[in-house]
Amino acid sequence: MTHRLLCAVLALVLLVLACVPAMAQNEPLRLNAGDVLQIVLPGEEGFVNPFKLDRDGKIELPEAGGVVISGLTLAEAKERVRAALSVSFRDLSRFNLILKEHRLLLTVLGYVKQPGPIDLPATANVQTAIVAAGGLSQGAQLDHMQVRRGGQILTFDFKKYLDSGDSRLLPALRPLDEIFIPASPLTGNVQIDFDAHTLASTGDGAEEHKSVRVFGEVNQAGTFAWRPGFTAVDALLRAGGVTRYAGVEQIRLIAGNTPRLFNLKAYLDTGNQELNEPLAPGTTIFVPKEAEAVAAGPHVVYVMGEVAKPGAYEIRPGTGFLDIIANAGGPTRFADTRNIRVLRVGGTVEPFDLAAYSEGGGRVPLPNVAPGDAVFVTEKTQGNEQASWLRTPPGRAVRVLGAVKSPGRYEWSDEMSLLDLLAQAGGPTDRGDLANVQVLTGDKSGRPVRFDLQHFLDNGGAAGSVPQVHAGYTITVPDLPQSPSDTRSQWLRQPAETSIYVMGAVGAPGRYAFAEGLSFLDIITAANGPGTNADILNIRVAHRGEPRDRVSKVNLAAYFESGDETLLPRVRPGDVIFVPDRNRNWLEEAPGETVRVLGAIGKPGRYRFHDGMTILDLLAEAGGPTREALQEKIVVVNLSCCSNQARVFNLVDFAKTGDFAKLPVVRIGDTVYVPTTDQSDWQIFMKGIQDFVSFVTIFALLKALHI
Repeated sequence: MTHRLLCAVLALVLLVLACVPAMAQNEPLRLNAGDVLQIVLPGEEGFVNPFKLDRDGKIELPEAGGVVISGLTLAEAKERVRAALSVSFRDLSRFNLILKEHRLLLTVLGYVKQPGPIDLPATANVQTAIVAAGGLSQGAQLDHMQVRRGGQILTFDFKKYLDSGDSRLLPALRPLDEIFIPASPLTGNVQIDFDAHTLASTGDGAEEHKSVRVFGEVNQAGTFAWRPGFTAVDALLRAGGVTRYAGVEQIRLIAGNTPRLFNLKAYLDTGNQELNEPLAPGTTIFVPKEAEAVAAGPHVVYVMGEVAKPGAYEIRPGTGFLDIIANAGGPTRFADTRNIRVLRVGGTVEPFDLAAYSEGGGRVPLPNVAPGDAVFVTEKTQGNEQASWLRTPPGRAVRVLGAVKSPGRYEWSDEMSLLDLLAQAGGPTDRGDLANVQVLTGDKSGRPVRFDLQHFLDNGGAAGSVPQVHAGYTITVPDLPQSPSDTRSQWLRQPAETSIYVMGAVGAPGRYAFAEGLSFLDIITAANGPGTNADILNIRVAHRGEPRDRVSKVNLAAYFESGDETLLPRVRPGDVIFVPDRNRNWLEEAPGETVRVLGAIGKPGRYRFHDGMTILDLLAEAGGPTREALQEKIVVVNLSCCSNQARVFNLVDFAKTGDFAKLPVVRIGDTVYVPTTDQSDWQIFMKGIQDFVSFVTIFALLKALHI
């Protein structure tokens, strides 16, 4: 009986367990925040568009307001919405509520590029959410990401998912979940921008108790993530290997409070895997620097001071003092051979005069040197600072002259550059001409190399653009001129190839220093600008440094009116700028560059003319027509075209109409003639009438007198 009852209970339990999944599968789906619903209510335009559950789980209905339906089944939500609409709508016979789409309203925070709320399909996972938030930021910790759901925190290893592709490692997302991406502890407490190389260079370890720290004589010290089977060799490889100075036989491994030694050399020589045991989490590895062996022994003598090769030397029986000095390379040129000291093992000091020994022909005995003794060759004392130049032979020195703070002779090394040398000399003074630093190489050409240090400092450039300097060179930093024009006796200090000449009607004509970057206006301004009588329409620039000499004409007035930089010429060292005088003699004016104004005019003469002027400007500059001028028949004689021609201009008619189309064209080389009223047709006719009347009168008188 009992056995049958037990079997019946067991069968009932198995039946219930078999029905649980089916019951779970048949459980109706409930609505959540983010779901999209469609309300069917024909004839009502307010229900055409779908409705979306907000984060509070409600939808906003026309006329009915907000209705909370989150957590309800579709059928329950339908009844609640119907009840809310029945207050404002009478006919709900065709009302229906349809679920169009399940959505996930999530929040992504932490080390992502665009943290904040996101809206994703119901099938989205953690990786989809991270991509929607702009992706991970540099410095994000991958193995400790979190999904926060209410008061629950789910921690997962996103790195392991990226390594394996197993989606089961990622937690399933639910509406209103919050995904948090923490920062790696390697980023520190200050917000700065990192790149992948910077972060990787310090390792990838996260928590200290699950990391391995490696420092000392390794190429890339850092904290590295621990994993099962992680050995000391693995950690050293992650740290970039050991340096050439590493003491590979004395590597320290500290796990907890237990230190031990790891002999990398023995492991590499034997291949014994027992020497390379797996490390425990939190292990610290220190690779010390290999201590250099100290030369010592029962047959060693030490040679110090001013010798070519100081050091410890092993001697044999019969080795004398001169043998020891010779093995050490002999005294240097700075050695004081009269004050050599032999330091005995017992603490006594014995002086020895090597110079006296060499001069006395052996009359001064050589000292006996025993193992453990030290021979000290002292340095020659210098009487003044200039004598210290003797310490640097010419084959290892560079001379620095000119406008530097400490000119002199400096020891040179191939690792140095011109900038290092100038810095050693204290740098240029305030009067140093950095645009013309000269490097005298001493080669067969004898020509110095010029370097524009000012341009290099202002604009930068490749290190290869700096002239190379070698021992024996001479560097000169010239002085700047005392004034921009640097006239009179200073000309000898200012090279002609770096000068520009300014002549004519300027405030301060002269010879001006020029550097790259200066323009035509800079030179004119340095010369105090054009004078009051300067003809700025006809400035000339003679370009001397080109293969063929040429002259540019500059209309400075046109530049002031338009601001067009193309009107200004490019000047170079050696060019000549000439600003003519506006009131110069006619003989200086070329006939082909003027217009003649003759006749009844205030100031007849030759006048400068350009294309921007008209006959009105020309008449005004010539003082205007006089009272006797016949203004209706001003004559313009064109001599500059293919054939000579003349045109008549009626100034009175133009004054009445103001029609500029009636103005005749005037060109350089033409002649403008203003006749007088005596030359009009009417005056000539009246004069003829007067002459005729006078003739008739005389004829009548003669006839009356019977002549």
